[in-house]
Amino acid sequence: MLLPAGHLLSLLLVIGPGGTESSPRAPPQGCYAAEEAGERTFRCSQAGLSTVPTGIPNDTRKLYLDANQLASVPAGAFQHLPVLEELDLSHNVLAHLSGAAFRGLAGTLRHLDLSANRLASVPVEAFVGLQIQVNLSANPWHCDCALQEVLRQVRLAPGTGTGIVCGPGARPDLVGQEFLPLAGQEELCGPGRGGAQRSTDVALLVTMGGWLALVGAYLAHYVWQNREETRRPLKQAPGLPVRSEDSSTLSTMV
Repeated sequence: MLLPAGHLLSLLLVIGPGGTESSPRAPPQGCYAAEEAGERTFRCSQAGLSTVPTGIPNDTRKLYLDANQLASVPAGAFQHLPVLEELDLSHNVLAHLSGAAFRGLAGTLRHLDLSANRLASVPVEAFVGLQIQVNLSANPWHCDCALQEVLRQVRLAPGTGTGIVCGPGARPDLVGQEFLPLAGQEELCGPGRGGAQRSTDVALLVTMGGWLALVGAYLAHYVWQNREETRRPLKQAPGLPVRSEDSSTLSTMV
């Protein structure tokens, strides 16, 4: 039975002249794969991308998506890259990260660059389980509890801490200030999250201090009372009464 002409044309487009399927989808324009210092690298710098591209080889270890127009990173955007170690998302327009943006990278990702974007806040869940060194500088941070929690999860890239500055959406008294000194002085999460343990510790210390003060007061009173007892003069014992018979005998003898 002969195939319809339309089906035959589609089959010829899929199967190459050698009788095998055509190669996977080509990378977007401006992207290319290369070997850099022995590492499989995929570069899409300044490629005009507005979404995370497809067609990234799954053996990529270093991925550069910097200087594009990426506004968000969806859940599982890189989970098909099982050996990815370095990810550069700097100099985009990122304003949103999914809580599962880096799902699947917990065992491999070591370096993450999120600098020079539009991030005001990020979900803590996006960084849970990651053992990474991250650059968070040059973003308009709200300097909120979420950022404070993130900084407890990750290590900052050397020299980038001073670039984490509170943006226009932060509390008025924090705008323009470096966040790291503030985070070390003030608990922004309150008693509900990171501050819960600290509040409990403070309450425990106050309680212990109160008990110690009571014990100290009791001991001081006890010592003072003993000193007073030792300072009092001893009372002489009262004389024994003389019986009348003895008195009469004594008179006769005299």
